[in-house]
Amino acid sequence: MELTVEKARELLEEGSILNPGQWVEHCINAGLAARNIAKECKDLDENKAQAYAMIHDIGRRVGRTGMRHALDGYNYLSKLGYEGAARICLTHSHPTGDMMDGCGEWDCDEEEIKFVREFLNKKKFDDYDLLCQLADALALDGGFLLIEKRLVGVSMRHGFNEYTLKKWKKIFENKEYFEKKIGKSIYDVLPGVKENTFNSENY
Repeated sequence: MELTVEKARELLEEGSILNPGQWVEHCINAGLAARNIAKECKDLDENKAQAYAMIHDIGRRVGRTGMRHALDGYNYLSKLGYEGAARICLTHSHPTGDMMDGCGEWDCDEEEIKFVREFLNKKKFDDYDLLCQLADALALDGGFLLIEKRLVGVSMRHGFNEYTLKKWKKIFENKEYFEKKIGKSIYDVLPGVKENTFNSENY
């Protein structure tokens, strides 16, 4: 079953009631970033791209957790029958394909960690995975901004480790990949980037 933008919005609204926070607007803006880029790609469905990116952090509906939110989101959407969107919950945080490149503590038990590791090892990322990873790195609750500022902000909150640079490089590779597909800078289709980037409150 394919997730629609309308259903993704409904699930986010439910999640915002269970666990209010900036994560909801971040997801909405990630969805818009994915949609705007997908619209420029002949081989991508803009509605699918938006719905998938909107729902990437739905695991946060259960409350404040570390990397567990990725597995919670995957399990939640899988039970609802949205397998395609469910995988985004696990792939969006791991551009390198290594579960250890996530930003935050893996607050899961050994069996759960084993499942995530094996899942990522078996999956070959498609363009929707890559686009959602990119959209996540472009969106704050207040709008779009330069990837560099977003990545620094995340590292200021969660720390810098041996996987961080590898992850950053892969995100920029994703940026270059989509810019080649659309024939221009991704920032050309993301309104408000300059204003949000130079807003000192956005980190």
